[in-house]
Amino acid sequence: MRTRTVALATAAGAALLAPASYPAAAQQPTAEPVVELPETRASSPAARAGSAAAPVREGSVRAADLLAATRSCKQISHGRFRTDDGARASVPVCGARGAVFWKADMDIDCDGQPTKACSRRTDPLFFHATAFQQSDGRQLNAERLPYVVVPGPSRRWNHAEHGITGGTVAAVIHRGRVQYAVVGDTGPTDLIGEASYATAKALGIRPDPKSGGVGSGVTYVFFKGPKAKPIESHRAAVARGDALARQFVRRN
Repeated sequence: MRTRTVALATAAGAALLAPASYPAAAQQPTAEPVVELPETRASSPAARAGSAAAPVREGSVRAADLLAATRSCKQISHGRFRTDDGARASVPVCGARGAVFWKADMDIDCDGQPTKACSRRTDPLFFHATAFQQSDGRQLNAERLPYVVVPGPSRRWNHAEHGITGGTVAAVIHRGRVQYAVVGDTGPTDLIGEASYATAKALGIRPDPKSGGVGSGVTYVFFKGPKAKPIESHRAAVARGDALARQFVRRN
């Protein structure tokens, strides 16, 4: 599992959005290669056991169709991301018609409103705020709301420059399951692959913030265009996501 940096542990939500500086070597834009992305599997027996339930999906678009549309990667990030602290930077952000996507692991984000499953008692890295808030001004509820974490903006990649902001709808695919979620939080500028407790639970992934998650095999597709409103409405995310996913599959 990844560890929270000191800056993230002490910063407020707004500070999480501030760009970070990188050494010159890390700033050099990469070419935009088109590469085949292999489908990955859960990397451990425990991870496989956590997602052994029968494949299910939200909406009308099949996981296989979404995966087929994301098989090739046109890299749009200026460099690649690590999935965990100390890991090799191996994950590019890929561009497609109407979306961006990446294939990574899933770590568990419990930040936001304190709940029975998400608090300082259950998560030593718990932080009381999320980068984006509900329509009533309260922080998001990681235990109840499926949301995804995107890397904080940097010269490597800035999500906002590609239309990916709070409320953007994502389709998260794992072992035949499709779960719609919203962009709800930002993380370290060099790490990728994180979603809320509720997202993991819905996908059959162990949602424990200390020992849960899965080491590989998760595809995150972020749809450009209309967002889910209000951000805390999962019903709105599913309705919007299903429509955007159908468009995405047709165009790619």
